[in-house]
Amino acid sequence: MEYKELPALVEYVIGSCEEQSRIETIHARVPFDDEVISFLNDLSQTIRKNPESREYSDVATFGFWIRKASLEKMRNEYLPEDGRIKRGRGILFHIAPSNVPVNFAYSLVAGLLTGNANIVRIPGKHFPQIDILVEAIRETLIRHEEIRPYVFCVRYERNRELNDFFSGLSDVRIVWGGDHTIQELRKSPLPPRSKEITFADRYSFCVIDADTYLSMEDKDRVAQSFYNDTYLSDQNACTSPSLVVWLGRQRQQAKEIFWSQLHRIVRERYEFSAIQSVNKLMSLCRSAVALPGICAEETQDNRLTRMFIKEINDKVMDNRENSGFFFEYDCEDIRELQIICEDKRCQTIGYIGDKVMFEPLLEMGVRGVDRIVPVGATMDFDLVWDGYDLVSELTRVVGVR
Repeated sequence: MEYKELPALVEYVIGSCEEQSRIETIHARVPFDDEVISFLNDLSQTIRKNPESREYSDVATFGFWIRKASLEKMRNEYLPEDGRIKRGRGILFHIAPSNVPVNFAYSLVAGLLTGNANIVRIPGKHFPQIDILVEAIRETLIRHEEIRPYVFCVRYERNRELNDFFSGLSDVRIVWGGDHTIQELRKSPLPPRSKEITFADRYSFCVIDADTYLSMEDKDRVAQSFYNDTYLSDQNACTSPSLVVWLGRQRQQAKEIFWSQLHRIVRERYEFSAIQSVNKLMSLCRSAVALPGICAEETQDNRLTRMFIKEINDKVMDNRENSGFFFEYDCEDIRELQIICEDKRCQTIGYIGDKVMFEPLLEMGVRGVDRIVPVGATMDFDLVWDGYDLVSELTRVVGVR
């Protein structure tokens, strides 16, 4: 395939085919380059000035994450003064997931901060968050022409030839999107010196210490935080808890308040379709067959589905569903969770309580679990993700002796 064939097959959302044809001639930058930080800080201000961004907490969070103070903190943390010379690896080809609107922007920022040029395939499904961010990036690039050759966002239908073409350009291919997407992309060869970073299918859960929860004054804020972790992405994000584990003495009282507070927010804000309702009902039936002793808890409507399980086993997370479908488990000893944490698909644990409670579990040497974060922070992006240190993965070290 040649560049002249691309315009008929590829929608350039940011950048153009003509500009991208020169991508192999641009130089790799130093990580956390001052011009990149200036661009991202300007982008942050553009996003935060837009009234539409305030309607979407994921967009607002992204805008806050790329402000200058945050970027300087990252630079100090991830780029210590060790005397080594680092540069970006060159060209990154990002495949963003179809179910998390702002992920493409985080992936792009990781590429820019590490000194690379970026071709990002964004979701074909249209989200308002993507439209807001794309427009903000376009507007900001006008004021930062030096960054323009490093940013390309494209849309195209599944196409092996295009995957081959973009993969053939890349020094690193970054695949967000699950096992099937990874398998498809791996049919497209990479150049011999290139590498691949993949973010496969994962699952997450939440641990709530009932006594700590009941002692918290702002339970409405807790409910909002849990809503952001789950319903904001239709519970499709790998970071969204599918299981809520309860610890502590006052579990029943805590459950009643917690789920009631959450349902109030869901009823006010969550758009729930008929097909989602049918899917949840089907998952409920499948779970009843697969998990002996499971019991559906009574809820006000199908926007919230709670399935109480009597024991944790390796089949629980295989039966997870989205759109507000939660398994619940009463736990006496945190070590009971070993069986789901041993699975390498286990990614994030959100929690309410004291993080010290996880020490006995981690001391068991579980092979899963990449992140343990407070409720409300499960979707917060970091440059260490799924166990990858992205600054290290996306840069190269020049040895000088």
